[in-house]
Amino acid sequence: MRCVALVVAAGQGIRAGGEVPKQYRPLGGRPVLRHSLVTFTRHPRVDAVRVVVAEGHGPLYAQAARGLDLLEPVVGGPSRQASVRLGLESLAGDPPDLVLIHDGARPFASRRLIDRVLAALERHPAVLPALPVVDSLRRTRGERVLEDVDRADLVRVQTPQGFVFGAILDAHRRAPAGFADDGAVADWAGLPVVHVPGEEGNVKLTLPEDLEAAELRLARAARRRTGQGIDVHRLVPGRRLVLAGVEIPSELGLEGHSDADVVLHALTDALLGTIGAGDIGSHFPPTDARWRDAPSSLFVRHALGLLAERGAVVEHVDVTILAERPRIAPHRAAMRATLAELLGLAEEAVGVKATTTEGLGFTGRGEGILASVLATCRLEAMP
Repeated sequence: MRCVALVVAAGQGIRAGGEVPKQYRPLGGRPVLRHSLVTFTRHPRVDAVRVVVAEGHGPLYAQAARGLDLLEPVVGGPSRQASVRLGLESLAGDPPDLVLIHDGARPFASRRLIDRVLAALERHPAVLPALPVVDSLRRTRGERVLEDVDRADLVRVQTPQGFVFGAILDAHRRAPAGFADDGAVADWAGLPVVHVPGEEGNVKLTLPEDLEAAELRLARAARRRTGQGIDVHRLVPGRRLVLAGVEIPSELGLEGHSDADVVLHALTDALLGTIGAGDIGSHFPPTDARWRDAPSSLFVRHALGLLAERGAVVEHVDVTILAERPRIAPHRAAMRATLAELLGLAEEAVGVKATTTEGLGFTGRGEGILASVLATCRLEAMP
């Protein structure tokens, strides 16, 4: 059965503070929303993912979704209920069998939780993940504490909530405004709604302290890896000299199938090395005419996309260039700035150094340039 995940991220998220909505705030070096998108795009039973965004959030969404295989986003409405309905309507032209509706501000929903919801959807038309209420409950009026509230039959509802697509679309089309979530819409429409065990870690980020706690959680779970890349190219006449994405005036340029940017080639290998994804040649064969004279930034972006799919975030790169000529020092600042922008890092997280080999070897004779790059990434433990 075909399943689509509909991730709702059309809110303003003002209670979390900050200059951008909470779903786009950085969490472990990635926007909050991206954590959920990666989880759903990796799940083997989720065939497609669509995000509902707010009007004007296009650039923020593009950054959060960069490199992921997603359906085109759809603009939401003035409320969550309206946004979900618009998202469902956008799928109606090619309707899936099942739909999972998830809050974009819940970055920690796990694959196991998605499995439980999908398994229950094989027998029921509407499924919610839920947790028991473990604290005592009291009804209050102002500062005054009134009577006890029986918690025996109460649960805390989470997302993703799963539905038979046609049934929940019909329910949303008929429902009046004012429902808290899609399970409530389904119940109003007469669908039998069941629940499966939720997860304590599947928190919804709402307040500033929620984001702080989430950062600490990721920091405890994170692992770090270092990759190394080394590349060499010959200096020849009639070619541009491009190093670290910066064109340098020179009578000689680097020979190669692409623009032969030896620094970016070494950087690509270093990034691929952090996740054991082969080398640049296995992804971009020099025999492929598509890459003739191509800017090497394409290779770096491809590697960054692979890292993102695996939950990896680049933290630092350190570049060493071995060359007798040209002098690198006048161009070092431009190289750092270009690399920082390409990698989405602060310039202080990018090191660029250069040295000669005192006339020894092919670099000493001015026959070529060697670049060595170390890259450090944080590989977050994926649920």
